[in-house]
Amino acid sequence: MKYLKIPLDRVGVLIGRNGETKRDIEEKTGLTIDIDSKEGEVVIDDHEAADPLMVIKIENIIKAIGKGFSPAKAFILLKDDSDFFTFDLHDYVGKKETHVRRLKSRVIGKEGKTKHVLEELTDAKISVYGHTVSVVSDIVRMNILKKSIDMLLTGSKQAAVYKFVELQMKELRRSERYGF
Repeated sequence: MKYLKIPLDRVGVLIGRNGETKRDIEEKTGLTIDIDSKEGEVVIDDHEAADPLMVIKIENIIKAIGKGFSPAKAFILLKDDSDFFTFDLHDYVGKKETHVRRLKSRVIGKEGKTKHVLEELTDAKISVYGHTVSVVSDIVRMNILKKSIDMLLTGSKQAAVYKFVELQMKELRRSERYGF
């Protein structure tokens, strides 16, 4: 058994309308989950998991939904080449909520521009929720995203971050094209 806890305001999203999301997760993974809607606790029954990687995938899907992703975006984590990562903003500025809000707005950008540009350049999904910034991406692009978000959180200008991502993506496409 695996035990997870998600925020109470995300339990309804995990369950879905008439239990639809929970059912989808169970059907797509072949594993059973039990959700305590009063506590936000989720139990994954992994005893009959034919594929040990599926346990990691279902954990990541549940964590992603708990961190603000829609179920459709979280289901990207079923792909073998996908990954999930969360930045805790308290690691950057401590517990002061005014500083956490400032960091969140740096990642989101004016009218959502920064978040949107990073998602477009890397074909990733980013969620800013509570005191966290989470990313769903393929494994290859994840390091680029981790570095770019860390740059934002440590004070780099958005333009410098965009330039970094554009250069990294150009290099990645070049290496994919020529098989490096």
